[in-house]
Amino acid sequence: MNQETLSQIERVKKKLLTAKDADKEFKVFGAKSHKYVLGNTIKEDDILKFETELNIDLPESYKAFLLHIGNGGISFGNSAAGPSYGIYPFGENLAEFVYNNVENCLKRDCVIHPDMTDDFWHNLNKRIDEDYNISDEDFEEELGKIFAGILPIGTQGCTYYYGLVLNGEFKGRIVNIDVDRQKPYFAFESNFLDWYERWLDEIIPEETMKSNPLLYSFTLSGSVDHILGVYLSTEEIETKYQCLKGLIKKNNLDSETLDILLKQFYLTKGTEKQTLLQILTKFDYNSAYESLIAYSTENLLAVFQFVYWYAKDKSADWLGLIEENVSRINNDETFRFCTYLLKEMNIDYGSIIVPFTSHLDENIRVSAYYSLGKLENKKDYLEIFILGLNDKVNKVVHITLQALDGVNDKRLLKHYKNIAARFPVEQDYILVNLNHRLKAFGLTNETIKESDLDNY
Repeated sequence: MNQETLSQIERVKKKLLTAKDADKEFKVFGAKSHKYVLGNTIKEDDILKFETELNIDLPESYKAFLLHIGNGGISFGNSAAGPSYGIYPFGENLAEFVYNNVENCLKRDCVIHPDMTDDFWHNLNKRIDEDYNISDEDFEEELGKIFAGILPIGTQGCTYYYGLVLNGEFKGRIVNIDVDRQKPYFAFESNFLDWYERWLDEIIPEETMKSNPLLYSFTLSGSVDHILGVYLSTEEIETKYQCLKGLIKKNNLDSETLDILLKQFYLTKGTEKQTLLQILTKFDYNSAYESLIAYSTENLLAVFQFVYWYAKDKSADWLGLIEENVSRINNDETFRFCTYLLKEMNIDYGSIIVPFTSHLDENIRVSAYYSLGKLENKKDYLEIFILGLNDKVNKVVHITLQALDGVNDKRLLKHYKNIAARFPVEQDYILVNLNHRLKAFGLTNETIKESDLDNY
């Protein structure tokens, strides 16, 4: 083992203690489960036996962790302290990605890679996705190909896991796996220990880092000065992105750092520019305001998101811009974040929302009726709601019925009657919501069909 790895091991041990001390209330995701506890290290003979039996060669960085830092703990499945719910005990939970013939899967060549396209991933899953009559054996064989050469090392909860690449060009890299077969993505770091140390640096406060800056100049979640220095000196797009990702996780950035990032905002473009704006908005909304205005001509969604995430109490600042850009709001996500800001303003935003109730995109219509239903004076928009009740799309009818909660206007009854006739059996929870609305009138979806509505 080289001196660099030995030094890193000592750093990680120190940072584990520091992270635990900094997160005494276990607020970091997964910390309540692992509590920063690691079990005893294992012997080299145990690793050699495991490698021989499975005919694999574990990455050196992962072995160094097991031999010199720890193995197992008190978290899920006796996992050791680590990202999310921790690091699996050595040699356990091997069948997370495939259920049978695990040994054969682990020793195969890993086929996925950081730059794989959506088409590549689709083709890798093609037989499973398209062969509805695939046998259990063939399904397992396909899974073995998809997740070949990847060792499960921890869970993030639900269907998400961490995997360790065992062979090939990207041996030693950590890859994020969804066993529901969404496309995996690789962690930035080149080995296990770098990835693990970055996790620790994300937990430790900047104030602590300042007391010993050299200790926190090894990952892109270390000290702000270190991250900023790397960001300004590199030309690699991915490294720049990881630097910005590290900065946005900080609790505070000083004005000098923000001034530097603001200058970079006007010198960059694309994803880098957008991420810079996100950082600026998070740490100093007032200084970022003009940049947000400028960027709104490029990406309304990003502007709406950043204001809502980091400065929702300033939502009223954006009423004029929203009114001026209604014609540019043409996708559901942008419209939804627009409505989030409008709701924060505590105004009657109905006049802005109404045009979207007839939008060609049915998802936008759904969001529009949902938003109208949140207004205290929603009864003033009765004629618009009636249009929603007669919409051709079931989910629009559904959401309109829900939005009319509390509006017991008899003018709605003939439209409720039409819905009862249109849906003789339940579809998309329409009848259950219809009956909620009819209860105030003493009716149901069956009785309204025969009712003389003139008596209401």
